[in-house]
Amino acid sequence: MPERLPHMLRSDAEDNRTRVLAAARELFSERGLDVPMRAVARRAGVGPATLYRRFPTKQALIDAAFTDELQACRAIVAEGFADPDAWRGFSSVLVRIGELNAHNQGFIDAFMATFPDAVDFAAHRAGMLRSLAELCRRAQAAGAMRSDVVLDDLVLVLMAGRGISAATDELRVAAARRFAALAIEGFRASGGEGALPPPARVTSFVLARS
Repeated sequence: MPERLPHMLRSDAEDNRTRVLAAARELFSERGLDVPMRAVARRAGVGPATLYRRFPTKQALIDAAFTDELQACRAIVAEGFADPDAWRGFSSVLVRIGELNAHNQGFIDAFMATFPDAVDFAAHRAGMLRSLAELCRRAQAAGAMRSDVVLDDLVLVLMAGRGISAATDELRVAAARRFAALAIEGFRASGGEGALPPPARVTSFVLARS
């Protein structure tokens, strides 16, 4: 019995952690990042003390809840950047990040969020934006992307994609793909490009939060 007790305690602790993370993802997706920690504890069926023992701050909870999504996002950008066809790489990034956010609508909010200790998110934001900026430059140099597109335009599309909603996950993904396809056509170079309004400088806002 003495040997089994530590194992049982570790198993219970891991089960509690799994339930807390699942509850956090659900609530962040449903209601955004302002959800109180106590609401997460209630959804997970654990006491506040148990929650704070595993995740002493909300930032720690957000980091843990979105670790998989962050790694997936990094992989999407890296694979798009590595594509020798810059336009194809750029297009794949828009589509796949849209799908990622459709599956978990709290991720982009978490990615853009500012918290005092959000070092990891800040570093990832800056690195991925640099890669995306270079990808856009290459696509423009190849004549595939509008010459007047700036990084802020891409950030604007990613931010707008956060607003996609539908009754089911399947419908959200379908809507995200449609939105990405429409955005891609807007970025595509054409012989009769019409002038765009001045860029909305949203990238500086995002980087300022890093």
